[in-house]
Amino acid sequence: MRLLALALTAALALPGLASAQTLPALPALDETAQQRTVRRAAMTPPVPQEDAALQAAVASDARSAADRARDVYRRPFESLTFWGLTPGSTVVEIQPGRAGWWTAILQPYAEATSGRYVAVNQPLESMGVEDGTADMVLVARAFHNWHRAGRTDDHLAAFFKALKPGGVLAVEQHRSVDGLNPDDTAPTGYMPESHIIRAAEAAGFVLDARSELNANPRDDRDHPFGVWTLPPVRQSTPRANNANDRPTPLTEAERAEYDAIGESDRMTLRFRKPG
Repeated sequence: MRLLALALTAALALPGLASAQTLPALPALDETAQQRTVRRAAMTPPVPQEDAALQAAVASDARSAADRARDVYRRPFESLTFWGLTPGSTVVEIQPGRAGWWTAILQPYAEATSGRYVAVNQPLESMGVEDGTADMVLVARAFHNWHRAGRTDDHLAAFFKALKPGGVLAVEQHRSVDGLNPDDTAPTGYMPESHIIRAAEAAGFVLDARSELNANPRDDRDHPFGVWTLPPVRQSTPRANNANDRPTPLTEAERAEYDAIGESDRMTLRFRKPG
């Protein structure tokens, strides 16, 4: 596969991660099925909590049927529990988009628990909160765009400034095979997990925990139109002026094959601002 070939020829020097002594190792290129099972079993699971307001927000009929159908892939209750969401929190969501998948959960949750939800589309212009007051900054599927624009460090600095000491940077991101060059993977929507970790740590964050909650072993990450080939976008024809796209559309059989994969394999990371 194209991305695997890139991995095998990559000559990247991957320095040790600051949290390597306390967190499970990242997946190796030659990882066996048995090794993968052991590694995933070591991932930090979410701590169950009786948060009726969060359960109600996730189960609410006010969420669209299409949004709720995606819960099997995005596991909102488990993910937000893992990230440490608590009643009364000030949560800043970065670039939620028009659909606002997380918004439909976080906004009513904040209202029900006397918290605050802030949607921020231009974080480099304003984070929407006073410096040092956010309990959580949530970033879902955006690092590939910032990498291509060369603005990852700028965004992380803004998040660090907005969070209070002990606040959480919650990350959900399409995950490439580790060891690949992010310059090669970002146009496909995927990013190496170690790259995100190093960038966040360079910004001052501490990696608190990693989880395989949103892993998808069926996703081989080698798709004709990048991650957008998969649900929910389901891109099936070449996009204008996109050199990375295959020049021909998907056949019906291919479309069914990619739909059967489901949504992408994703990293789920919890960083904390020291203090």
